[in-house]
Amino acid sequence: MRASQEFIKQLEGLFQTYEKEVKGTKLANNTVNTHLYHSGNFVKWCRGEYEPGVRKGSK
Repeated sequence: MRASQEFIKQLEGLFQTYEKEVKGTKLANNTVNTHLYHSGNFVKWCRGEYEPGVRKGSK
């Protein structure tokens, strides 16, 4: 894990708020998905569940 549990809890709450805001925009669906996918990867990285540049199953 790269961050404390307390930080992760706060970050996940903020991500949920961000997700609602992004979904509430007039952006195209593919743009919304891109925003959420990449920011979701950041949250996963903070949890220690994602490593940039590494494909799933190739670690």
